[in-house]
Amino acid sequence: MDAAQQEATARARELQRNWYGEPLGALFRKLIDDLGLNQARLAAVLGLSAPMLSQLMSGQRAKIGNPAVVQRVQLLQELASQVADGSVSAAEATERMEEIKKSQGGSVLSNTTQTTSGSGAPTVKRVVREIQSLLRSVAAAGDIIDAADTLAPSHPELAEFLRVYGAGRTADAVAHYQSHQS
Repeated sequence: MDAAQQEATARARELQRNWYGEPLGALFRKLIDDLGLNQARLAAVLGLSAPMLSQLMSGQRAKIGNPAVVQRVQLLQELASQVADGSVSAAEATERMEEIKKSQGGSVLSNTTQTTSGSGAPTVKRVVREIQSLLRSVAAAGDIIDAADTLAPSHPELAEFLRVYGAGRTADAVAHYQSHQS
């Protein structure tokens, strides 16, 4: 790889860090490890070709162009954390990955207890994920943080909201949501 290619790859990874919170190579490797996938299976679940996934992982390509794929990445990240904390079994994760694969970028509905409470109302986590998804469909994480930094001096609560929901972890957003309910 020549110097120009190395520079382009470094730039792409920096853009990925701003847009997705980390380079996609690291993010995808975590998903592969946490969910027991290989690259071909991850590409299939996300709705990407294997070469496209490889280009994103290596930094040859910076951005995921399809918002539905971005949402599938977010859903897989949430699923991986649920597998890691033991709230979702490997078998359930396999079923959920099939649902994620079929999703067209809207809400992914599932029949697990994660989706709704006994009354059929959305859970706090579902509401939070919808807020996160909406914010992240409007702007990349780095842009949301920049906006929050701009707002912070005059509107600290709004800046916190943008940081927590637009670029933070789901667990932190759930805690924030719960702390602001009467």
